[in-house]
Amino acid sequence: MNKLCWLRTLLIPLFATVCLSAQALEEKLVIVTSFPEDLTSVFQAAFEKQHPETKVEVLNKKTSAGVKYIQETAGTNTTDLFWVSAPDAFGVLKGKGLLQPYQPTSEGIPDLIGSFPINDPDRYFFGFAASGYGIMYNTRYLKAKRLPVPREWDDLKQPIYFGHVGMSAPSRSGTTHLTVEAILQGEGWDQGWATMKELAGNFKTITERSFGVPDGVNSGEFGLGIVIDFFSYSSKASGFPVEFVYPTITALVPANVGMVKEAPHPQAAAAFIDYLLSDEGQELLFDPKIQRLPVKPAIYAKAPPGLPNPFEDKSIGAAVTFDSDLSEGRYNLVNSLFDQLITFRIEELQAATKAIQEAEAALVEKPNPTAQELITKARGLIAALPVTETEASDPAFVAVFTKKRKKATDEVPQRQAEVEQRWDNFARSNYAEAEKLAKEAALLVR
Repeated sequence: MNKLCWLRTLLIPLFATVCLSAQALEEKLVIVTSFPEDLTSVFQAAFEKQHPETKVEVLNKKTSAGVKYIQETAGTNTTDLFWVSAPDAFGVLKGKGLLQPYQPTSEGIPDLIGSFPINDPDRYFFGFAASGYGIMYNTRYLKAKRLPVPREWDDLKQPIYFGHVGMSAPSRSGTTHLTVEAILQGEGWDQGWATMKELAGNFKTITERSFGVPDGVNSGEFGLGIVIDFFSYSSKASGFPVEFVYPTITALVPANVGMVKEAPHPQAAAAFIDYLLSDEGQELLFDPKIQRLPVKPAIYAKAPPGLPNPFEDKSIGAAVTFDSDLSEGRYNLVNSLFDQLITFRIEELQAATKAIQEAEAALVEKPNPTAQELITKARGLIAALPVTETEASDPAFVAVFTKKRKKATDEVPQRQAEVEQRWDNFARSNYAEAEKLAKEAALLVR
């Protein structure tokens, strides 16, 4: 055993730590990741240049699909590293015993970024970059449409933004799931869902992939997108007329990498983790195509203009102490509830929202207490939930949600289908009644 490996074993005796020996790396490294090619290709090329004996194979999968893939192939594992943004996804794999610990060589990384731990305390996964969630907007679009720059989630609830906002569904994007969770945890279960539905009422679209949101904002298909920060920073660095704002209610969390249990190429996997956390690897995050926030404070001395330093600006994510265990525990339920209440009923929600906005606009010109009461009832119907936070935290109930739908017609287990059908009926009925009441209110003030 070489000296470095011996020291790691001595310092961390509670678990078996994969050690990077002095011998040559394996000829192959297999990484499952949700990151776009613009990011992975930069690190792949740099790592292969430093280790020409190793060929990196990247399997691109959405976060949830990546978790499922690791689970389904555990018996004959061919994957070395799992590399995605969502920390709760790593919590799922760790909890199922599908990751193995490691002790990186890098130094100078603090314990926390904002209020969030950068690394798993048991060393099963490691933060290599930080990200926050907020609002990306196209400056030319806003100017042409005479739209004000939003600063908070509540701003996007205003009627002026109707049809101008895009977002992906959390069931299709791990980063979008974290955005939804940040709002739920920051505002509370009931108010958080009310906010999400008010925002969704103004949506132009819900995209198939998280990448579709920045693409839509960049192209001007819609003016504003609810995204993870690096989408905006990389777009701006590429010349698009876009900016980004962190609302007060948001989270700042690390994007992570972890070694899969029984990785077939552990030496190469360890070397890649160490490279991500090295000064050279951290500086690659400033590449114009990437534009992510390093987890090493010292690296910010080389940051490009306009990229925030979360170790100096303590306001980013300060209002939300993000609970990854809570997020992990209700992951599938939250995604399913979002789809039943929003994704699959977006047209009905938009129609109800538009009817309410038109009735409220009419009330400004001609106040009417009866009409106002109808509008209040309509808003209450939209905000109502078919499940309480207590139910959403019940492990037995959460366990019902075992399969993700890509579309409303996909088949799922019977019990899950029954609950989701009840939720769908709830949403459809409430939105239809809300639209009806709003239109009645509008008739009263004509």
